[in-house]
Amino acid sequence: MSQGSNFVDYVKICCRSGHGGAGSAHLHRDKHTAKGGPDGGDGGRGGHIILRGNAQLWTLLHLKYRKHVIAENGENGGSALKTGRTGKDEILEVPLGTIAKDAETGETLFEITQDGETRILTPGGRGGLGNWHFKSSTQQTPRFAQPGEPGLEEWMILELKVLADVGLVGFPNAGKSTLLSVVSAAKPEIADYAFTTLVPNLGIVSYRDNKSFIMADIPGIIEGASKGKGLGFRFLRHIERNSVLLFMVPADTSRTIQEEYQILLKELEAYNPELMHKPRVLAITKSDMLDEELMEEMRKDLPIIPFVFISSVAQKGLLELKDLIWTAINTDSEE
Repeated sequence: MSQGSNFVDYVKICCRSGHGGAGSAHLHRDKHTAKGGPDGGDGGRGGHIILRGNAQLWTLLHLKYRKHVIAENGENGGSALKTGRTGKDEILEVPLGTIAKDAETGETLFEITQDGETRILTPGGRGGLGNWHFKSSTQQTPRFAQPGEPGLEEWMILELKVLADVGLVGFPNAGKSTLLSVVSAAKPEIADYAFTTLVPNLGIVSYRDNKSFIMADIPGIIEGASKGKGLGFRFLRHIERNSVLLFMVPADTSRTIQEEYQILLKELEAYNPELMHKPRVLAITKSDMLDEELMEEMRKDLPIIPFVFISSVAQKGLLELKDLIWTAINTDSEE
């Protein structure tokens, strides 16, 4: 199975939380007491459906075929003020960067970003109160108790946004997969045709003094991606979570470097203007074919952001690129 078929970043599941148990309307009776007072216990809460962040997971694949998630009902209350057992919660482990949405309204409910973080997706019904709660001076022996609250049944959408320090932004064939395969242990599929990368590839890039950062190669943008053309929104969603955007433009582009950079920028801005606030670095790829004179000429018309000429194949400029990225990541976090 290729990584492509393993990477699932969207699932829709039907969540059914547990019903609360009913309270008991029991009246106390034993051999010494013929007419005792109320001693009915409360019903137990129905089971919740809970999401829990797990840093070891990268995909929602394990939930893809699990269409129904059902939590246990709470038990009814008993005599002698005995509270019913709480229904067992259903806990779904999810990768960090998972967003929960209501499938009916499309409303975003919350996002899981920390390892071990738990949030209730669908709460269980509350247990009913037993009859002893309703005892009063005027009503010494209430013979009624509350029923349990019903659980909920609702469709939920879980979407994953990849968490990475650096997101690679560029048209198909800009050399993003090649760079990732050279600077990290990731083994992305590499071929010279558009849309080889259909899912994000993540790689851990080691840096000086045992430091490292996570780089995500995201499917190539094409003009019009922000309107949903090509891989459109599904791909752009992953860029939102990266703290630094690395723009990659090949030296042999048919446009100027500046033009191509502006098109990429426009696509990102049209999708989400907040992306404009992220630190940017520019890598001019496939530059092993350029001589010093040509590079000097190109420098005059480059965007005013940190840039470097690189060649993944010839291993040229890669340490300088890592230095620029490291500076950008750490400048961002100090602001």
